[in-house]
Amino acid sequence: MATTDTVQSNQYLKPTCAASCNCKGYRDVREANTQTDTKVQDHGPRLSKFNLFTLLSLWMELFPKEEPEDINQNDFTRGTGLVVVRDQRVVGLHCSGPELHVGQVAVIRHGPRLAASDLYFSRRPCATCLKMLINAGVSRISFWPGDPEMSLLAVRPNGTDSISQEAMWDAIASEKLKSNSRPHISVVVQPVAPGLQQFVEETSRGCDFMERVSGDDPELDAGDFYRKQRRRNLDTFSEEFLIPHEQCHRDILTKIGLENFSTEPYFSNLRQNMRELVGVLASVAASVPLLQHGFYKKDSQPATSEQPQPQGVSQEIARHCIVQARLLAYRTEDPKVGVGAVIWAEGKSGGCDGTGRLYLVGCGYNAYPVGSEYGQYPQMDTKQQDRQRRKYRYIIHAEQNALTFRSEEIREEENTMLFVTKCPCDECVPLIRGAGIKQIYTTDLDSGKDKGDISYLRFHGLQGVLKLIWQKSSLARRDAEHAGLHLANGCVGKHGRQPEQALQSNKRLRSATNPDLSPVC
Repeated sequence: MATTDTVQSNQYLKPTCAASCNCKGYRDVREANTQTDTKVQDHGPRLSKFNLFTLLSLWMELFPKEEPEDINQNDFTRGTGLVVVRDQRVVGLHCSGPELHVGQVAVIRHGPRLAASDLYFSRRPCATCLKMLINAGVSRISFWPGDPEMSLLAVRPNGTDSISQEAMWDAIASEKLKSNSRPHISVVVQPVAPGLQQFVEETSRGCDFMERVSGDDPELDAGDFYRKQRRRNLDTFSEEFLIPHEQCHRDILTKIGLENFSTEPYFSNLRQNMRELVGVLASVAASVPLLQHGFYKKDSQPATSEQPQPQGVSQEIARHCIVQARLLAYRTEDPKVGVGAVIWAEGKSGGCDGTGRLYLVGCGYNAYPVGSEYGQYPQMDTKQQDRQRRKYRYIIHAEQNALTFRSEEIREEENTMLFVTKCPCDECVPLIRGAGIKQIYTTDLDSGKDKGDISYLRFHGLQGVLKLIWQKSSLARRDAEHAGLHLANGCVGKHGRQPEQALQSNKRLRSATNPDLSPVC
């Protein structure tokens, strides 16, 4: 019998609806998988879809900006990330632009398609955005319960007036709009599944990106390095998304109409769940370190075509998109391997979004077919003998789901880029080429391998698509060669994995300081 994946609830969720919200509470909300309506068995912990959307919104707030914004333009406005969800699928990833709030960006990008959509904000949207979104007929607006978009912690340029009168008025107006709106406007910060934090740390230390780093630097204590980088991320993200002083946090919750959350035991539970989610984000981000590694064309890669290739995105943006894909992978139903994929396209002209010319085409993760029952399908992998009971003929790959459920068409004249957490297999390579993908950002540890049920023989010879592989930068490779160090060749088996290396701190690497971090042509 099919079972649904029920939203985890605890006592703190009850006040979500007590602060002038029209919804009936989250205790009766039942969660359907983005791809299938099933409950995972015999698999590591999964991110609930609500926590996945929340983490994606937090991560989008940190989207690398190609050009610095005018910090004096909006003294009290905090940059905000947004995830637009329709029919349980992500159809938009946005962040604030230099002139527009992210809610305004959503209205411009999606227009009437916002009707019946769910929106997940990294901050409570301001009244300017809220009134338009309510008017657009969205179904639900969920937000991270920290400092709102119209910041209550902003400091004027002269260092005075820690809480602006404008922000106070905006909070009052937002609460009035919330009280009279038809959409459900509330907080959704759930506890993470038991054991999820440890599972994310372990799988992040052992992912393909960290395996490549470990293989390239055998003398590196990758596990210790990963822990240090995760701690650095945790400090950075906590400063960005958590309010360190509890009384200050209570005051802000009260001012934005969440006074019931400021009482115990709800407040302590809320703080704990926020810390856990920030910890998950820190762990995943730590698995793709931009130090000596990045996405570069391999020297031995065959020419893709005689036509000039579009310029790639910066290393910062490529890493940001891969972390998005890695977050998606924690929703997988595959009992052994989680894979995530995100497709972005680059328009011909700059957009209103903080992502510049980039816009989301689609995203997905590996899962069983839509509407299926998890227990109906085989779950064995290649290490088990009964080939008839192996999973490979039944699992939909992350790239396949990203293409199937895309929210935008792939345009021949635009640069469309696939960011995927593992090397595409022979089943996906023809789809990628046929769909018109121009660039792939991935690892190649499995490239050239034939595992019987699944093989990766076609990837190396893929024509017409520029492959940008996670590897040491050319400068770092030259230094390593001069020092006589061995670099991994991409054929290291899974048994050879070492603990990993992690992310650089949230401070962005700039092309000016390291020429190897510039866009790839």
